[in-house]
Amino acid sequence: MAPGARHNAADNLDDDDYPAYTMGRAAELIGTTPAFLRALGDARLITPLRSEGGHRRYSRYQLRVAARARELVDQGTPIEAACRIIILEDQLEEALRLNDELRQRRAGAPRPSDTSGDGDGEGVGDGDSTVDGTAGG
Repeated sequence: MAPGARHNAADNLDDDDYPAYTMGRAAELIGTTPAFLRALGDARLITPLRSEGGHRRYSRYQLRVAARARELVDQGTPIEAACRIIILEDQLEEALRLNDELRQRRAGAPRPSDTSGDGDGEGVGDGDSTVDGTAGG
């Protein structure tokens, strides 16, 4: 938000990271118990923010993660394993996103032979110099 701008509470309605839900409401929304949410926090899968009074507050994003953990646990996966699976899935998704982004950049970038600067289409290792940069014989 720009300095001097007033904060509008309605701005938080679309923010997936805004900690809008109390522990009780969060547990109710995903059909679990507060103890399950505490266990996810202990396993460091989600870290709820704290209100000024010290109460846990959860965001919509955190509720989606917790709901995924609940699905795995309901299927018989131990909670620690469920948390690790979700962390690995998240890391894989991020790696795939970064790979796609890099591929798109490379597809739009000039080829290395087009950027050597000497116009002959040859770059490093073209036989004109030795490894230390002196002219070859």
